[in-house]
Amino acid sequence: MKEQSTRSLLLGAAFLMATSAIGPGFLTQTTHFTQQLAASFGFVILISIIIDIGAQLNIWRIIAVSEKPAQDIANNLLPGLGVFLSVLIVAGGLAFNIGNIAGAGLGTNVLFGISPEMGALFSGVVAVAVFLVREAGKVMDRFAQIAGFVMIALTIFVMFSAQPPVGEAVTKTFVPDTIDFLAIITLVGGTVGGYITFAGGHRLLDAGVKGKEALPQVTKSSVSAIGIASVMRIFLFLASLGVVASGFTLNPENPPASVFQAAAGNVGYKIFGVIMWAAAVTSVVGAAYTSVSFIRTFNKTINKHHKWFIVAFIVISTTVFVSVGEPVKVLILVGSLNGLILPIALGVMLVAAYKQKIVGDYKHPLWLTIFGVLIVIAMSYMGVMSLIQGIPKLFG
Repeated sequence: MKEQSTRSLLLGAAFLMATSAIGPGFLTQTTHFTQQLAASFGFVILISIIIDIGAQLNIWRIIAVSEKPAQDIANNLLPGLGVFLSVLIVAGGLAFNIGNIAGAGLGTNVLFGISPEMGALFSGVVAVAVFLVREAGKVMDRFAQIAGFVMIALTIFVMFSAQPPVGEAVTKTFVPDTIDFLAIITLVGGTVGGYITFAGGHRLLDAGVKGKEALPQVTKSSVSAIGIASVMRIFLFLASLGVVASGFTLNPENPPASVFQAAAGNVGYKIFGVIMWAAAVTSVVGAAYTSVSFIRTFNKTINKHHKWFIVAFIVISTTVFVSVGEPVKVLILVGSLNGLILPIALGVMLVAAYKQKIVGDYKHPLWLTIFGVLIVIAMSYMGVMSLIQGIPKLFG
């Protein structure tokens, strides 16, 4: 029995992370970049998968070995750093959740024709319900798994309808016409940036999968999570490529919807509604769970009643969207700040991996450290660039 429950836990954490990554932004970015770069976008996906694995393996392993959540590791290294990280994560999680709720409203609007606001309320209720049941952790894992399977299966169906030029996609994945660095960073940010990588890392910790002996399982779960998100990304890329290659121009207001519609007509449009809703609601659940996991350890009350804090988190995001709509400027700012979370968090983890008081006698593999340092440098540079580009837009 123990083996079975551990396996479902590892899979649950992997799906929680993957479905947190697959949100409205993920769908829009993937289709947008496919239109821009065509088959060469395959190369961007390949490189971003390698970076994602490097970042996530480092972070999940060090959380497991130290048996502490990321914010406590950061505070151990430099008092106050964990608090700073948590503020960034919670602000990001809250802002992105407003966008996720908006996406859920869009999905229900496509499916049932109800207003996005009504759809958002309904979706907020579904997300809250996940945490109100007694075995909330298990329900959350299962919810993420089912939604993940449904999204991937439907995308595969649409991909076959779109008849993409697979041969060309494979060739250009290894020999691209152009290399777009911004696209690579955007994908990495959208997959492991911000709160997303910690969704699974903290979930495993929460469930007691930790310590040196758990490392093989943590490694497996970590790579599976990137694998699941990447499978979705690749099929969505191929579906979009099929549509773009046939000369169809995507609607800039809603690129993913036009891909599904062009590939499979009205059925495709409804499928888009299902995928959009599932992508959005699983991201709402993941963002709320993970953001609260960052403040739980600072206060006994929060820790004891963390479920209610998660519920409040979802209620606030839903209320803001329903009453104000999407705060565009806030989203631009937080999106820019979000690029800084991964390099700070990963940097903290890499330093912590060599501190005996945090990891004990654990020896972190040198190749992972080098890989991690390169990612920190690249992502810091891009994070600063995105801030420089993002800030003027706020006043423009």
